[in-house]
Amino acid sequence: MNVMIFSALAEPHRLAIIELLSEGPLQVGNIAERLELSQPQASKHLRVLTSVGLVQVQPVANKRIYKLRPQPLQELETWLETFRRSWDEKFDNPETYLHQLQTAENNKDHSK
Repeated sequence: MNVMIFSALAEPHRLAIIELLSEGPLQVGNIAERLELSQPQASKHLRVLTSVGLVQVQPVANKRIYKLRPQPLQELETWLETFRRSWDEKFDNPETYLHQLQTAENNKDHSK
């Protein structure tokens, strides 16, 4: 998984662009207008998102159409799923998890 995706998504305008593009492809001008950005600002953010593979650009005449690439987001979801399973196990059975924590704490206290 490309860890640079996290850096790209950490910027609020870029995250907002991803959310907009989840609705469908848009021209850079439409993105800028909807997010109340200047077109150069929107273009800068789109370059970053393109460089990490989250969006792709399709030139049509003198327009640039941007659309979301699902593959990086699917990779991110797969990576997060490993943590989700662990969290679900802990939250689905809190008594067992609490017992494990207490046992670990007791073992630590006895080893001193």
